[in-house]
Amino acid sequence: MNVILAQPRGFCAGVVRAIEIVEQALKFYEAPIYVLHEIVHNRYVVNGLKKRGAVFVETLDEVPLGAVCIFSAHGVATTVINNAKQRQLKVIDATCPLVTKVHVQAQRYVQNGFEVIIIGHAGHPEVEGTRGCVTGSVHVLCTPQEVATLSIKEPERVAYVTQTTLSVDDTRDVINALTKRFPKIQGPALSDICYATQNRQDAVRQLVSALDVLLVVGAYNSSNSNRLRELGTQSGIKAYLIENAEDLQKTWFSDKFVVGITAGASTPEILVKEVLQRLRDFGVDTVKTMEGEPEKTTFSIPSF
Repeated sequence: MNVILAQPRGFCAGVVRAIEIVEQALKFYEAPIYVLHEIVHNRYVVNGLKKRGAVFVETLDEVPLGAVCIFSAHGVATTVINNAKQRQLKVIDATCPLVTKVHVQAQRYVQNGFEVIIIGHAGHPEVEGTRGCVTGSVHVLCTPQEVATLSIKEPERVAYVTQTTLSVDDTRDVINALTKRFPKIQGPALSDICYATQNRQDAVRQLVSALDVLLVVGAYNSSNSNRLRELGTQSGIKAYLIENAEDLQKTWFSDKFVVGITAGASTPEILVKEVLQRLRDFGVDTVKTMEGEPEKTTFSIPSF
């Protein structure tokens, strides 16, 4: 059995920044510190931070008055920010800068009199944060079929933004349907799409033709990890989303398999290494990394 590692894979710059913010806050402030929602969608990362004194909560009501509270990488609604001020919380914002950029775009559209459409998954923390940062009518959709049922007040004054964990390919059909129905619709440039989501999907597309099986290491509630698994399945090969090495089943493999491994944007490399070690127990002969330029994007963290 031979293994090919996707390049790039794993942590993106926004995830690195968010985790570093929590780690630095734990050093700077006395534990416990509170984090609103999972800092990123990965149980290994969350559990590791819990052991060091981070307390993860789902509402600000769970945070003591005046405590340190970190907003997750997915961003929050304006009402959450105002609530934090009322509770006199020491807020540290770990929202990914690319998500913040989407918030600013959506707010600018509303200020200019446009009705806003969010292309994304309703209920996802990022989408709910974007929806909650703008006033007025906001629509959330993720399929071309939903475009036909939209009720827009002024068809010539409509704009869209996208969930960052969706790639250009994920949103293309929806954007085409929107443009067909609303020829004057406005939206972000392709350069505003999250680089990490697109890069990881492009790597899988390049890799699948050489594979018999694709393993995606990532959380089950990770949008971008699930999409990577879907790409493998759509290409006609077996593809599995696994959280860690314990999820592997020997029946997935045979003596002459080529196995590809990638990882979602919130997956630490240590989990990939553990998967590789288990596969060696199954009979891996060689491990190589596909050609590709490593990502060099970095985001600075706020001062404390």
